[in-house]
Amino acid sequence: MTIETLSTNKSHGGVQGVYRHASSATGTDMVFSVFVPDHAEGAKLPVLWYLSGLTCTHANVTEKGEYRQACAEHGVILIAPDTSPRGEGVPNDDGYDFGQGAGFYVDATQAPWSQHFQMRSYIESELPALIAAEFAVADMSRQSITGHSMGGHGALTIGLRNPDRFRSISAFSPIVSPLNCPWGEKALTGYIGADKAGWREYDACALIEDGARVPALLVDQGDADNFLTEQLKPELLAKAVEGTGIDLTLRMQPGYDHSYYFISSFMADHVAWHAERLKA
Repeated sequence: MTIETLSTNKSHGGVQGVYRHASSATGTDMVFSVFVPDHAEGAKLPVLWYLSGLTCTHANVTEKGEYRQACAEHGVILIAPDTSPRGEGVPNDDGYDFGQGAGFYVDATQAPWSQHFQMRSYIESELPALIAAEFAVADMSRQSITGHSMGGHGALTIGLRNPDRFRSISAFSPIVSPLNCPWGEKALTGYIGADKAGWREYDACALIEDGARVPALLVDQGDADNFLTEQLKPELLAKAVEGTGIDLTLRMQPGYDHSYYFISSFMADHVAWHAERLKA
């Protein structure tokens, strides 16, 4: 595998890079960003994955997430992939909540989406292998994952399906149960098909109901989020973890909305929370 460097910038003593590679999972070129803090020669640093939400690319958190100071302080690499395959020949939809920019981190099984929309395989397998091969500083034995909205859904489900890989899982304003919201109904019907039994591996609440266990989850949710009641429903996650032993910290943040003004306000908290669990 090879990567093309699109840009590098020094920030907080480290390097913020943006890269492109040809993905075998999606059959397209994919762009992602990596922030590597300053470090001693030969050091190995833990990795925090950040999965973005609907309509976003790697650039949203890279430009507006305000994570670099905290990552530099704690010695944590942050990787931000794209949200979906893109480009000529990749199918799309007129709605912002389906198609390009809205891959929901699933492996689609339905035509025409199945040819390119293999974001689960991309995030769980292909991109980590690429990072391991191309970034010697990355300690792939110490990984954590977070994300926002659709990316919060991705972080929760990928983390719950891979508890031996990720030491910690957090989310900002996550879609906690695609089985129970309009965004999920549309996306999973289109990508996976109408049989809801196949949806459960892409629903954090269902995964927990079906036996997935992790030590702890951290979720921040703004109480002024206009998607809170219809789409996000954090109370379903709180109910799902009851009696499971999963330590859920669900923080309802007064006055905050769904935007990066909210995410950036609490990003340093999440980086520090993960850094504590990523210690060697």
